[in-house]
Amino acid sequence: MDRTQAKRRIQELVQAIEGHNHRYYVLSQPTVSDAEYDALLKELMALEERYPDLKSPGSPSQRVGAKVESALPTVTHAVKMMSLDNTYSIDELRQWDARVRKGLHGQGYTLEAELKIDGVSCALTYEDGVLALAATRGDGSTGEDVTHNVKTIRCVPLRLKGKFPEVLEVRGEVYMDKRDFAALNSERKRQGEVLFANPRNAASGALKLLDSRLTAGRKLKFFVHSFGRVKGLEYGTQGNFLKAAAQYGLPVNPFNRVCRGIDEVIELCREFQGKREAVEYEIDGVVVKVNDLRQQERLGTTLKSPRWAVAFKFPAYQATTTIKDIVVQVGRTGTLTPVAELEPVPCAGVIISRATLHNFDEIKRLGVNTGDRVLLERAGDVIPKIVKVVEKRSKAKEFQIPKVCPACGSKIVKERSEDVAYRCSNPSCSKQTERGLVHFASRAAMDIEGLGEAVVTQLLDKALVQDLADIYYLSKEDLLGLELFADKRAENLLQAIEHSKRQSLSRLLYGLGIVNIGEKAAGVLARQFGTLDALMKATRPQLESIGDIGPVTARSAVDFFKTARARKLAQRFRQAGVNLVQPRAAKTGDRLKGRKFVFTGELEGIPRHEAGRMVEAQGGEVVDSVSAKTDYVVAGQDPGSKYTKALQLGVAILNQKQFEEMVHE
Repeated sequence: MDRTQAKRRIQELVQAIEGHNHRYYVLSQPTVSDAEYDALLKELMALEERYPDLKSPGSPSQRVGAKVESALPTVTHAVKMMSLDNTYSIDELRQWDARVRKGLHGQGYTLEAELKIDGVSCALTYEDGVLALAATRGDGSTGEDVTHNVKTIRCVPLRLKGKFPEVLEVRGEVYMDKRDFAALNSERKRQGEVLFANPRNAASGALKLLDSRLTAGRKLKFFVHSFGRVKGLEYGTQGNFLKAAAQYGLPVNPFNRVCRGIDEVIELCREFQGKREAVEYEIDGVVVKVNDLRQQERLGTTLKSPRWAVAFKFPAYQATTTIKDIVVQVGRTGTLTPVAELEPVPCAGVIISRATLHNFDEIKRLGVNTGDRVLLERAGDVIPKIVKVVEKRSKAKEFQIPKVCPACGSKIVKERSEDVAYRCSNPSCSKQTERGLVHFASRAAMDIEGLGEAVVTQLLDKALVQDLADIYYLSKEDLLGLELFADKRAENLLQAIEHSKRQSLSRLLYGLGIVNIGEKAAGVLARQFGTLDALMKATRPQLESIGDIGPVTARSAVDFFKTARARKLAQRFRQAGVNLVQPRAAKTGDRLKGRKFVFTGELEGIPRHEAGRMVEAQGGEVVDSVSAKTDYVVAGQDPGSKYTKALQLGVAILNQKQFEEMVHE
C-alpha cells in the first residue's frame, strides 16, 4: 500500500471507528463485535506507525472512547482513564511480558492477575469517605456524571469504612449478572420491546438513564479494579490496594491473584477460560498488571494505554456477520426448522457458517432476512444463535413460510394454533426417513456404529431401506454395492446391526423418534410397561397416571402406536429378532436411594445413558434439570448452563472421577 492508498484507507478507518464509538458509547447499540472493532483499530494503528505524518491528533488511536453527547452533565477526570491493550494469544502475552522485563532492565517483578469483567467502566470519587461523584469513562479525559444512578447500585457504599484516604478515586466495572440480564430480556420480550444484545449493553444503557428509578430496576453491580487519584495514603502494590479497598467496604472481585511470573499468569488464563461459563457474570478475559506501583510508574504509559498492564482476551462469544440465505430443514419428526447460512465468521474459537433460527415465530420476532447483518452468539457448548439484526438490508424480500415441504413437496401443517412448529404432513417424507434412520442408529439409541449420515444417504438413494426395520434385513451384497464398502467394512456394519438387536426396549423407543418422547420418557415408559406389546395397548389415562409422563407425551405415544406404520414396524422388528422387552435393572445396592443426579458435559469413555444406569442401579434417580432438590450435578468436559445453575444454587458438583468412585464404592 503506497502513501496515497494509506491516506485513503486511514480516512475510511477513522470514519468507521468513530461511527462504531458513537453507537457503542453513546447509543449503547453496537453493530460490530469487540474483535471486529479491535481489528479495525489495529489496522489503523499499523498504518499510522508506517506513515506517522498521516496521524492526526484527533485520531481514534489517540483516545479511548467517544465524545460525550448526552443530556447528562460532563465531568473532567482528574487522572485520565486509559484503556488496556489487548492480547489474543499466549505468544502475544509472552511478548508483552518480554517488553515489561526490558523496561525494568532485568529487575525482578511480580504480576497481579484479575478477571476482566465485561461491563462498563466507571470512576467513583470519595471525599472524606463519602461518595461525591461517579462518572463514566467517556473519551478518557471527559465523562458523564452518573452519580444519581450509581447510588442505586446496592453494593456501592455511600460511605467508606475503616481508615480511608482523604480523597480516593476508584475505578471499576458496572455490570449485570447473567441471571438478572436473562430476566430483564424476558420481561422486555413480553412487553414487545427491543432486546439487549448482552449484559454490558444493558448496564451501559441503565447507567445513562435520567430517571434513577429505572436504573434501580436493572439490578446493577460493581467491582473495583484500580484507582486514579489518592490523597493521604500509599498502597505500594496493586494487591495491597485491592485488600484495602475490600476493608473500606468496596466490592472487590475475589478472583485476583499475585503471580510470580508469566507462566503462572498463563496457567490462570487457561483455567478461567475453561471456567468461563460457570461464572455468574460475563467475563471476556484476564487483566494482567505489574504488581509494584513504583515499577508501574517506571514503565509509564502511551497516549492511550499503560505499558504495565495488558488484557488477555478470551475467544469472542459474539460476532457480527451477514446472512447469505435462509434455508428450511426437515427433521426426523417432520418439524421444519429455518437455518441461516452465514458469511463464515470466527466465534468462540471456531468458524461459524450456519446458525439455527429455531422456528418461524423467531424469524418474525427478530425481523431477520437474507442480506441482513446480524449479531451472532455462541456460548460454551450452546449451538450458534442469532441475537439480533444490527443492520437491515434496504430492499430485502420478506421471508415467507413455505406452503409445501422442501424435501418431498407435501403439504405443510400446523397441528394446533398454539404450536410454533410447522410439520411436513407426509410420514414417508424422504428427509424425515433419513434423519430418523441416523437418529435410530445413534449412540444413545440403538448404537449401530458405522451407520452414519453418509451411509444412510446411500442406502436411501439405492432404495435399500425405506423404514427403520429395513436395517435388519440388509445383506452383505447390499452393502458391497455402496461407495467405499469392502468386505471388512460390510462385515463390521452387519455385526453392529446384529449387536443392536440386543439393546433394551428403552433404547428402541427412543430410537423410534416419537414426537415429545426423549431419552428420559422412553426409559420411564419401558420400565413401567416392560414390553412393547403392553405399551402399544396402553390408553392415555394409563399413561398420564405415570409420574414424569404428562398429557402431551401420553397423547404422542397413543397417536403413534395406533398407526398402521407403527404396528408394521413392531411386527418386522419381532420377525428380525429385535429385543422388545425391557430387562429389569440389576440393582447392586440402594446407597443412592432418594438421591437426584443431573449430568452435564461429556464424560470420557462413558455414554450419558450408561452413567444414568449406574445411578439407577444404586437406587438413585436421574433428572433433566437442576433445582434446589438436586443432590448432585456430574460435570464432564465442556459443561453447560446446568453447571452454572448448580453453582448458583449451591448444589454439590462431582467430576467424573468423583462420580465413578461414588457409584463403584
